[in-house]
Amino acid sequence: MTESFEVSTTLPASAEKIFNAWLDAKEHSKFTGGGKSTGKPVVGGKFTAWDGYISGKNLILEPNTRIVQSWRTTEFPESSPDSTIEVTFKDVKSGTKITIKHENIPEGQGESYKKGWKDYYFKPMKEYCLNLDSQD
Repeated sequence: MTESFEVSTTLPASAEKIFNAWLDAKEHSKFTGGGKSTGKPVVGGKFTAWDGYISGKNLILEPNTRIVQSWRTTEFPESSPDSTIEVTFKDVKSGTKITIKHENIPEGQGESYKKGWKDYYFKPMKEYCLNLDSQD
């Protein structure tokens, strides 16, 4: 059995800025504040984040709208297939609503990753976006 969930937040920046930062290894490292990221912003491009704790591949890239990636961490059992994340970006009055739909997570790990998206992505991304807008 596997687990899945969806989490959302609103970030004070444009969908274009957030989308591009998600796919740019250097900017991804900056907006999470958590270690080195690698990767290329192309379909089929492999990536890592958090010093290799996360790895995966870009499956679908719809500019400024949607990213679908295969995704796993070093905590996945070796026999478990990759999970999938779908990240959507929607313009709203106060910035961009970002929603992460995370599916096919090994049983018993879902709550940990749900908390992780909030604590290790959404919180530092809000700070990153505030700083982005102050540089414009």
